[in-house]
Amino acid sequence: MKFAIIQERKSPPDRRVVLDPKSCQKLLSTFPSAQLIIESSPIRAFTDMDYSSVGLDIVSDVSSAEVLIGVKEVPIEALIPNKSYFFFSHTIKKQPYNRNLLQAILDKNITLYDHETLVNKFHHRLIGFGYYAGVVGAYNGFRALGLKLNSFKLPKANTLVDRLALNKQLDQINIPSVKIILTGTGRVGQGAKEILDHLNIKQVSVNQFLNDKFEEAVYVQLDVLDYCERHDGMSIGKKDFFESPKAYKSIFDRFTKIADFFIAGHYYGKDAPVFFTREQAKASSFNLKVVADISCDIDGPVACTIRPSTIDQPIYGYDPETESEVDFKNTSAIAVMAVDNLPCELPKDASEGFGNSFVENILPAFFNNDHGGVLNRAKMTENGKLTSSFSYLQDYVDGK
Repeated sequence: MKFAIIQERKSPPDRRVVLDPKSCQKLLSTFPSAQLIIESSPIRAFTDMDYSSVGLDIVSDVSSAEVLIGVKEVPIEALIPNKSYFFFSHTIKKQPYNRNLLQAILDKNITLYDHETLVNKFHHRLIGFGYYAGVVGAYNGFRALGLKLNSFKLPKANTLVDRLALNKQLDQINIPSVKIILTGTGRVGQGAKEILDHLNIKQVSVNQFLNDKFEEAVYVQLDVLDYCERHDGMSIGKKDFFESPKAYKSIFDRFTKIADFFIAGHYYGKDAPVFFTREQAKASSFNLKVVADISCDIDGPVACTIRPSTIDQPIYGYDPETESEVDFKNTSAIAVMAVDNLPCELPKDASEGFGNSFVENILPAFFNNDHGGVLNRAKMTENGKLTSSFSYLQDYVDGK
């Protein structure tokens, strides 16, 4: 089996890669029958020399490979027919802007495995960049907090060489006595929590957060039943929330009355209650000054997230009264950090983490007859058609 790491061609450029040099070496040593070529790239966080120095072949033509592996969408004109591809296609939610891409994949008889569809038998994702989204998102949130309160300054994450350099910057600041909310307990929440813990910010219980006063910065990590409850007041359990989200309402306002900073690292499911509305943000009791919306659902559960921000301009202000964008330093504004491609700011670290998981959890399926069904579950297209698991996309493909 011959694999190729392809050049990222989407604009703006993404410097991440699925397999860093160490992961490539691990692949070849673990599976001696595997072959691997690296398409030359001027933009990767790891240079061509980084790959060639460990004995990997750098090529300009990857058509000899059977499986082509990338991060972002491959432009239609760069797709090679009759190959298998791995990349984030951004089509599984019927995103309008990528319908032509999925049509081309079918027309070119390409077998597509979307990174988002790589799941275990319980349909839990096996790989992702979520952890580094949490790390960078929390860091960016603290940067916004320092600028908003005029209390400390941090450089942009994308100006730092790696996670170690990022931690060193955090070691130089002092956090004022603010109250911080973190939502999410998955990979994103884990990454964000590591930043809070690195700063030695005290974690407290929900009851302590709501009722006690502190002379130091504190944070609470919330699960769904901490900020949602059933309309009928019954307490059934978290499983019930995911099965019947419409039966629940938000009680998040009890936190926004006393918190200064909200790090949103949750997964927001369809029909779940929003965290707070635009009307609630207008209340005199609403206290949030900074929101780091790592989840970045536009006009969704976090009312002040009215657009994604960019790596170059990561912070904007939201005025609750006018429901419009303003300078984030305005006294009436909530400072919003809503960068939607956060892992790109630490491309080396993010790539190394992703690559290690890819070699451990995905690539063995090519050498064990897909014993665990990983490839079968993930396969979106084959022989010019959608697979049965993704047949729901047919009307999307047809433009209906």
